[in-house]
Amino acid sequence: MENNRFLRGIFYFLIFISVILAGTMLKVLESFFKPVVLAILLASVFYPFVKRVNKKFKIPWLLGIVIVYVVFLIIFSGIFNILSSSIISIVESYPKYEERFQTIYRTLQESFSANSDSNLLNFFFDFNKDQSLLENLSQQLNVLPILRNFAVNFTTFLVSFLKSTFLILLLSIFLLIEMKFIKKKISTAFSNENSTKIHDIMNRIATDTTHYISIKFFISLATGLFVFLSCLIAGLDFPLVWGFLAFVLNFVPTFGSIISWAATTVFAFLQCYPSPFPVIFIAISVLVINLLLGNVIEPRIEGENLGISPFVILVSLSLWGWLWGFLGLILAVPLMVIIKIFCENISYLRPIGILLGSGKTV
Repeated sequence: MENNRFLRGIFYFLIFISVILAGTMLKVLESFFKPVVLAILLASVFYPFVKRVNKKFKIPWLLGIVIVYVVFLIIFSGIFNILSSSIISIVESYPKYEERFQTIYRTLQESFSANSDSNLLNFFFDFNKDQSLLENLSQQLNVLPILRNFAVNFTTFLVSFLKSTFLILLLSIFLLIEMKFIKKKISTAFSNENSTKIHDIMNRIATDTTHYISIKFFISLATGLFVFLSCLIAGLDFPLVWGFLAFVLNFVPTFGSIISWAATTVFAFLQCYPSPFPVIFIAISVLVINLLLGNVIEPRIEGENLGISPFVILVSLSLWGWLWGFLGLILAVPLMVIIKIFCENISYLRPIGILLGSGKTV
C-alpha cells in the first residue's frame, strides 16, 4: 500500500516536471506549435461539415473538403474586404475626430479652470493647443517611435501571417484527409480494449471541442450582430468595425467583452459629445448584450458539458496569454477542455481532471 503511494507520488512529481518542460517547449517553439494547434482545431471544427456533406450528398471525402474550404475562404475574403474599406474610411476621417478630441479637451480644461482645479487635467496630460493630436501624443507619451516600430513590425507580421495562414490551411486539409482513416489506424495499431478507449477519448475531445467552438462562434456572431445594430440605431460611425471587434473579442472570456464595451463607449463619447443620449444608449445596450448572451444564454446552451472551474479558466487565460499572446487567450479554454477530458479518462490523472472541473458534476 505504502509502495503504491510512493509510486503515485513519484508519478505526480514526474507529471509536474513534464508540465514545466512542456510549457518551456511551447514558449520556445511557439512558431512551430501555433500553426499545428490551429490546424488541429480548424480540422476539428470543419470535420462535422465534411462528414455531413459526404454522407448526405454522397460527395467524395476529398471533394467535400474542397467545397467546405472554398465556402470558408469566400466568406473570409468578403469580411476582410468589408473591414479593409472600413479601416480606410477611419483613416480618412481622422482629422474630424482629432478636431472633436480638441473640442472635448478644451471644454474639460475650461471646466477644471472654473473650479480652480486647472492643474489637475494638466497633471495627466499637458495638451498644447498649437500642436496636432499626434504631435501632442508624440511629445507627452513618446508615441512616434512606437508607431514607427509598429509600422515595421506590422509589415513583418503581415508577411508572417500570410505564410502561417497558408501553412495552417494546408496542415488542416491533410489532417482532415487523415481523419477518414483514423478509426481504422487506431484499431490496427492497438489492442481491442485500448483502441476502443483511445477512440472514445478522441471522440469526446472532438465532440466537446467542436461543441464549445461552435457555440462560442455563434454566440460571438450574435454579439457582433447586435452590437452592429445598436451602433446603427445610435448613428455611430463605422458600426461594422465595432460589431466585428465585439465578435472577435468575445472569444476571449470575461476580458474581451469588457475591452469591446469600453472601446465602443469611448468612441461614442468622442463622436457624440456633448449629446449624452447616444453614449448612454451605446454603453447600456452593449453591456446588456454582453451580459445576456455571455452570462445567461451561452451557459444554458453549453450546459455542464465543459465543466471547467472559473478559477482554472482565469489561470489558463493568464498562462496561455503569456505563452502565445492574444492567440493564447482565444485558445485557452478549448485547450483546457482537451486537457480535462484527457485527464478524466486516465485513472492516475483522474484526480487532476476533477480538480480542473467546476465541481457541479461531482
